[in-house]
Amino acid sequence: MDLNVEQNLEILQAQVTAILASYGFDVIGAVVILVIGWILAGWIGGGVRRALNRVSWMDNTIRPIFASVARYLVMIITLIAVLNQFGVQTASVIAVLGAAGLAVGLALQGTLSNVAAGVMLLFLRPFRTGDYVEVGGKGGTVKEVSLFATELATADNVYISVPNSSIFGNTITNFSHHQTRRLDIPVGIGYAADIDKAFEVLLKITADDGRVLSDPAPAVMVMELADSSVNLNIRFWVNAADYWPCRFAMNKAVKQALDQAGIEIPFPQRVVHMNQAS
Repeated sequence: MDLNVEQNLEILQAQVTAILASYGFDVIGAVVILVIGWILAGWIGGGVRRALNRVSWMDNTIRPIFASVARYLVMIITLIAVLNQFGVQTASVIAVLGAAGLAVGLALQGTLSNVAAGVMLLFLRPFRTGDYVEVGGKGGTVKEVSLFATELATADNVYISVPNSSIFGNTITNFSHHQTRRLDIPVGIGYAADIDKAFEVLLKITADDGRVLSDPAPAVMVMELADSSVNLNIRFWVNAADYWPCRFAMNKAVKQALDQAGIEIPFPQRVVHMNQAS
């Protein structure tokens, strides 16, 4: 019995030695190729990104996509080289991968829809890196558009990743698309106030602020004869980058200017008439 065990162990050892002798160098070569390919993929992806950053005419939105494509191509070539190391026919592998890709594509329809939506976003260009947008129910500044998702940063610097399919299939609001934006500042004055004087004061505020554009010309109009006030509206245009700073400053300037001119900004009030019974 012991003799049989020793013979079986010798046979097993001989088989393992033969396998290692036949495939050992192939396995080591495959591991080396895989490691080198992985390193090269990261290096080439970063190199493509840095090279494209020096291209002035290329949009920042497209650069990350080219870097990702270059990295994935190197990884695919590495995988084929590893299979070729074991003597696998690459033509057969490509055919198998094509069939497997079809099956995987059916199973990962949601993921592939993100890729297709990402390609359409890059082609149609509804927004660019640095634009402030509202997409997929989220708002923020576009940081990067990748193949699968779009990265946003909110005004308080919170990271948001929105799937591309939920962006392309819904309404996209781009607040930075146009160079200029219109500002409307509502203000109420008392019924006893001089409307013409109020118009003069408010127009002077827009003239004194260098961020207000002269074309289209600023305007003040009466919007409503409300219960407690005459509601006016200051309408003017500014550069998109000056929208919020000018809005905050204008609210303060309107209050100070009307106070100096002696024009009341009334609060809601109600007149009550009391009739004494005879």
